[in-house]
Amino acid sequence: MSTLSLFVVPVVTIGMLWVVPTGLGLVGGPRPPGWDALRRAWPLLALPGAVSLWLPRSGTATALAACYALATLALALQAPARLLLTRSRPAAGRTPAPPPPGEIAVLTALVSPSVAGLALVAERAAYPLFGFELDLLALTVPHFHFAGFAAALVAGLLCRASGEGPLARTAALSVPAGTLLVLIGYFVDDWAELAGAVVLTAGMAAVAVLTLRERRELAADPATRTLLGVSALVLVATMALALWWALGEATGLPHPTLTWMAATHGLGNALGFAVCALLAHRRLRSTDPRTTPLPRTELPA
Repeated sequence: MSTLSLFVVPVVTIGMLWVVPTGLGLVGGPRPPGWDALRRAWPLLALPGAVSLWLPRSGTATALAACYALATLALALQAPARLLLTRSRPAAGRTPAPPPPGEIAVLTALVSPSVAGLALVAERAAYPLFGFELDLLALTVPHFHFAGFAAALVAGLLCRASGEGPLARTAALSVPAGTLLVLIGYFVDDWAELAGAVVLTAGMAAVAVLTLRERRELAADPATRTLLGVSALVLVATMALALWWALGEATGLPHPTLTWMAATHGLGNALGFAVCALLAHRRLRSTDPRTTPLPRTELPA
């Protein structure tokens, strides 16, 4: 196992087996057919993908990764079904209203693991998908579990809890937009990736501010306050590292290596931000009505 993998593999394992199922339990709102079964079965569905991470690249590892990719595709298909439930029927002659920013963030979270699943299959098969090096494919997997899924979901939860205020809308739109722009930057050049990093960092900064506000206004017990505080402060540090790296890649200025980024930015985002934030929101959900899931909504007739 390479030095880079020593940091990436445990982080992605946590993302697959704990972050995603915990986050799905916090989504709330409309639940399309099959949602509850998929959410409950997720740890079992994710297990093949987690096992594939610990195996050498081979046909077996690729097959296990493909099983996980199918699960992420099933989750992604929940997004359009959910969108149908959240869009009210327009009056005659009018187009349907777009989903609110918080819902856009949630939909982004549901789709993001499928990008990670595709990258995982290619990396386990040692196939340079779209010409990308295997190390970059390996790093795409945690990126779309934590920036794509966890950060977008937390932005959506904060947006709902704050009543869709201006800063909350900024966070809920900037995190998905920044994640998408970073992905596009992979195909364009380092400057496009830097632009995506700037937008994503702006969204994450808004998430950090909202988290500290939530800590002050909603978190009554010390454990929840600590979790929220740690997640916000770690997020500021890790996104500063991300900007440093992206700027260095674009300009040639000295910047951290990928291995160093995995050990700092990656571990910090996974454990310091995502795990702490989701634990805090799970605790908040049971104490504040604004953070409880909405009742089940059926498909329109």
